[in-house]
Amino acid sequence: MIELLQQFNKAFESKARLGIMSVLMVNESVDFSSLKELLQVTDGNLASHAKALEELKYIVVHKQFIGKKPNTTYTATELGKQAFINHLNSLEMLLKSNK
Repeated sequence: MIELLQQFNKAFESKARLGIMSVLMVNESVDFSSLKELLQVTDGNLASHAKALEELKYIVVHKQFIGKKPNTTYTATELGKQAFINHLNSLEMLLKSNK
């Protein structure tokens, strides 16, 4: 049991980070406003959690201007996708071990 718990990725302990990665696993990229609305988080909350995932190289943040409006999009990296899959697999093994 303790071995399974040690396999959890602390980067995904936060509900917001878990949500960000979940959305990015099924979408090639997602813009800031859409992600904020989907996750029901504040601008600052989303920005800080996205920054943490970016620092781990789990996501890539693309910033650009469309017309005169800033546009930020997020994309999961291969490293991030694999880390998230490993985390989910660990959760699944923990649940199966408790049956």
